Amino acid sequence: MSSRYAWSERFPSGHPAVSPLGDLHSPATEAEIRGLEERLGVELPPSYRQFLLFTDGWGSDDDCRLLRVEEIGWLRDVDPSTAESWSAPTTERSVPDSLLAGYWDDGVALLNPRVSTAEGEWEAWYLAPWLPGANRYRSFWDLAMDELRMRYAH
Repeated sequence: MSSRYAWSERFPSGHPAVSPLGDLHSPATEAEIRGLEERLGVELPPSYRQFLLFTDGWGSDDDCRLLRVEEIGWLRDVDPSTAESWSAPTTERSVPDSLLAGYWDDGVALLNPRVSTAEGEWEAWYLAPWLPGANRYRSFWDLAMDELRMRYAH
């Protein structure tokens, strides 16, 4: 696993503070991830791919979780009503074409393949009704690290 995205260092074995999102799941297999990439027609960004190899999803509450491999998909396909509500002319036009990674706090975690780095990372977004727009992150790693800082800073 790339040390750049050292998920196991963020969640050491027996990590007590995995909740509020809940438990980490068993890792996805390389074959499962390749199948997801084939289904989507894209290569996943490195930090997200490494996350899935570390844990196939995080949490079990429908309103607060990161999705498992079999649930991941384009927002327009997986959650059309959310895609429609966030794609009005005055909001983000790329939302329906974003990859749905998860839900928390009445919002969605998305990966935008239209904005990528030279390393293949996709811009990550957190959208919620109370935000004036998307909270944007350079990558899924950055979004996840920000979420961990907010949840476990106290």
